[in-house]
Amino acid sequence: MTPTPIILDCDPGHDDAMAMILAAYNPAINLLGITTVSGNGIINKVTENALRVCALAKINVPVAQGAGASLLGAVEAASDIHGETALDGAPLPAATFALQPGHGVDLIAKLVREHPEKVTLVATGPLTNIALFLKMYPELQDRIEAIVFMGGSAGRGNRTPYAEFNIWMDPEACDVVLKSGLPLTMIGLDVTHQALITKEIFARLEGLNTEIAKTLSGLMRFFAQTYNDVFEMPDPPLHDPIAVAVLIDSTVTKNRFVNVEVELSGLHTRGATVVDIYSRTGGKANVDVALELDFDKFWTMMLDAVEAAGR
Repeated sequence: MTPTPIILDCDPGHDDAMAMILAAYNPAINLLGITTVSGNGIINKVTENALRVCALAKINVPVAQGAGASLLGAVEAASDIHGETALDGAPLPAATFALQPGHGVDLIAKLVREHPEKVTLVATGPLTNIALFLKMYPELQDRIEAIVFMGGSAGRGNRTPYAEFNIWMDPEACDVVLKSGLPLTMIGLDVTHQALITKEIFARLEGLNTEIAKTLSGLMRFFAQTYNDVFEMPDPPLHDPIAVAVLIDSTVTKNRFVNVEVELSGLHTRGATVVDIYSRTGGKANVDVALELDFDKFWTMMLDAVEAAGR
């Protein structure tokens, strides 16, 4: 089977780091490049984290820095979850290569234009770069196979009672993506809260007994502590890698194809994704929404990738 060519747009972030490793070390994925967006930390921090994770995991693809604020100029870091560096918990090696020149959106365009096949965009942070790409390079839209994004929820949120962090950070960008007409898959909190890093998973990770596994364990234990402190979840959810996992094996989730809109102006609901599971509004279905996770299948592919990165 020909590997799926993807560009990973991310804001590392503990779970973004794991998504990078899964994308780089599963043979079903051809990781063309990585772009960064402000989200879990300010743009300089998450970009530095992306380069350092590349050094840790020996990932050698072009990396470019993208948007440092939302389409309307908002910036907020999730330091209560990811710490001051946006990737606290273990020391990371220094970067081993330089950033690509120019903006991350321009790197997306370059890679999409030059690759012989259609490319899938995988977004695990706010959708700012993806929306900018769609607006700035409309002639390349037919070169996009699909967009898979981690964000949103069919129920409760994690930044406000109804808004998930990535979508809350830039709901206008999400609106652009939802209205793009491209094939979309949403990996929201409904499914990511099933990807828990349990005690058994920690034991399997640490049992790999490689330097990268030890570093990742330190990062994830920090993540586990903050998640428990903030959300009273002793086993933290590993959100972002599921957006890669569904491209490796579509049966890792069970989905429903439904209408999804984003709330742009509600006093208490701005950034909420309105997922019309039962087709009550009559809106046209536009998003494949992941709702159930095959826990064992997901963790097997995730830990296999970590093992491969440590060889």
